[in-house]
Amino acid sequence: MDPWLRPIQLEGELVKLVPLQKSQKVDLVFAASDGKLWELWYTTVPSPKTMDSYLDTALAEQALGKALTFAVINKKTNTIVGSTRYLNVDSKNKRVEIGATWYAKKVQRTGINTECKYLLLKYAFENLNCIAVEFRTHFHNHASRNAILRLGAKQDGILRNHRVDEQGNMRDTVVYSILDSEWKTVKTALEFKMGRSYLS
Repeated sequence: MDPWLRPIQLEGELVKLVPLQKSQKVDLVFAASDGKLWELWYTTVPSPKTMDSYLDTALAEQALGKALTFAVINKKTNTIVGSTRYLNVDSKNKRVEIGATWYAKKVQRTGINTECKYLLLKYAFENLNCIAVEFRTHFHNHASRNAILRLGAKQDGILRNHRVDEQGNMRDTVVYSILDSEWKTVKTALEFKMGRSYLS
């Protein structure tokens, strides 16, 4: 693992982000099954059949210093409700992407995603001293695109025919970012949106 980004635990009022482990498999399958998230054609969410390979890939990329994947724990119920990660780690240029995020249907639009992104952005800018944090999503994933914009990110552009999915469809990837010079304002806006003050 690149010493710039080591396994860490992040905690807010609603959620706890803990490093992904194979022992969490059953809980992750249960979370993804809430809404059968893998059936959404424009997202990549593990199913019961693909969870083993999902875990293997995530942990292999972490070992190579390319990513750091978290299980998202709902503090109210102390249960795993999804996953998110730092990926495309570029320690030389101090950039990371926040992505591969998914949540059980029951916790979508509850404030959990906002706090998760806040914790990840805060660590990236204030501990890793990132100069930019990137977000990418499928052109047709309008819910994700709107959520990214609500965080305060700006669209950089669209990578057309960026990937081919398992059904042979061409994916256009929309790229967004938040710069270090924008973080203070974005942070203030997120804290106001969450309705509470994070002074630590």
